[in-house]
Amino acid sequence: MALSFPYRKCRADRHGVALIAPRKIYIFPTRYGLLYGLLVFLILLISVNYANNPGFLLTFLLAGLGIVAMLHTWRNLVNLRLSPGRTAAVFAGQPAAFEVRLHNSRESERPNIRLRLPVNDEVETDLPAAMTSSITLHTRDTRRGRQQLPRFQLSTHYPLGLLRAWCYVDLEMNLLVYPTPGSAMPLMGGTDHNSDDHQQVNAGNSSGSDDFIGLRQYREGDTLKQINWKTYAREQGLHTNLFTVSSVRRHWLEWDSLPGMETEERLSTLCRGVVDASERQHEYGLRLPGVEIKPASGESHRHRCLAALALYGKE
Repeated sequence: MALSFPYRKCRADRHGVALIAPRKIYIFPTRYGLLYGLLVFLILLISVNYANNPGFLLTFLLAGLGIVAMLHTWRNLVNLRLSPGRTAAVFAGQPAAFEVRLHNSRESERPNIRLRLPVNDEVETDLPAAMTSSITLHTRDTRRGRQQLPRFQLSTHYPLGLLRAWCYVDLEMNLLVYPTPGSAMPLMGGTDHNSDDHQQVNAGNSSGSDDFIGLRQYREGDTLKQINWKTYAREQGLHTNLFTVSSVRRHWLEWDSLPGMETEERLSTLCRGVVDASERQHEYGLRLPGVEIKPASGESHRHRCLAALALYGKE
């Protein structure tokens, strides 16, 4: 019957920080360490056979060097602290990036610190004394919803490469994975326009980003940004710029407007609608079963709509 041993994992505490405790660290010789141990054993065997005192001296010197190397390899990881860093939402299928912060409170450097996710290459860094550094880990398989940072391995071969110390770390860290943008969809669900195609507005109430149409006398409350300083410089008095503002286009992206599609296909199509409407700087709203987000625009509104799509049916 096969025996299985539980992982000794370092888990994050209630503050989100994982401390590498002394008893959580594994240590084992590398292939170079095994060759080194074999060499020491052979020297010892020859010294015993020939009663060679310099051979004994060399044997004990090399054995002591190996023991000191073991201590330094273990010490390079012990009491190291790890905490979550920044994350950014991605679309399904894109690599996800997790920033892990490493805090070295010791007054000496920690060289050759390596982090590795399953089925990924190792990422290596040297931690300066009493400093915090960051390492970014990437996961390739991302699916819609919340992507949890998998358990990763922290290891080192410092100082001689004869031994490898490692431990397993669990950090409470996740990011949002939006649906993959699908095929283009029309902005549906009732388009609202202002009553006039163009509306004359006071520059004090608008950013005045469209066509300039003239001037009017300055009124109390108008912003300094909208004052026409050229007329003021010509001693013609204070005047305020007037602009035309195009009608505001509002759209609804609706779940029920896409009949005959599977759930993931609908979410992908609605995701494409959100991305396209945001790029065109339209005001848009989102209607899902049990969820309604009123029309708006801007980056925060875009994230709110994409988050609703990402978490649909997941929570």
